[in-house]
Amino acid sequence: MSALPGPFATPRDVAQSYWAAEIARDVDRVLAHYHPDAVFVPNGQRLTGHDEIRTFYEDSCQRFPALEVEIVRDFHADRTGILEWSAALTDHRGARHALVGVNLAVVERGRFRIVRAYFDTSPLP
Repeated sequence: MSALPGPFATPRDVAQSYWAAEIARDVDRVLAHYHPDAVFVPNGQRLTGHDEIRTFYEDSCQRFPALEVEIVRDFHADRTGILEWSAALTDHRGARHALVGVNLAVVERGRFRIVRAYFDTSPLP
C-alpha cells in the first residue's frame, strides 16, 4: 500500500491519493482517507463513519470494476478544497459511462472530514 498524505496535505493532495485508491478499487485504502467519523454526502445522501461510507464504495466497485478520474481544476483555502473532476466508470459489459462533477472537501490532519460530491448520475445504468 502506498503511503497516505501527511498531516499538512492540501485537499488536492488528499484527493489525488484517494482517487488513486478508488481507481485501484481498494475500498479499505479509500476509507483510510476518511476520518473514522467523517461525513460523505454524494448527491444528497448523507453517510457518516466508515461503515456507512463503505457501502457507497462497495456498491460502486461491484457495479463498475474499472474507474478513471482526472482532476480538471481545484481551488482551496486552508482546509477546504473544491475539486472539479472528470471520470469514466466501466461496467461488466465493458461499456464506459462518463461523469463530471465537483467535490467540496474539508481536510483535517491529512484526511477527509467532510466530502460533498455533486455529479449527475443519469449516464449510469
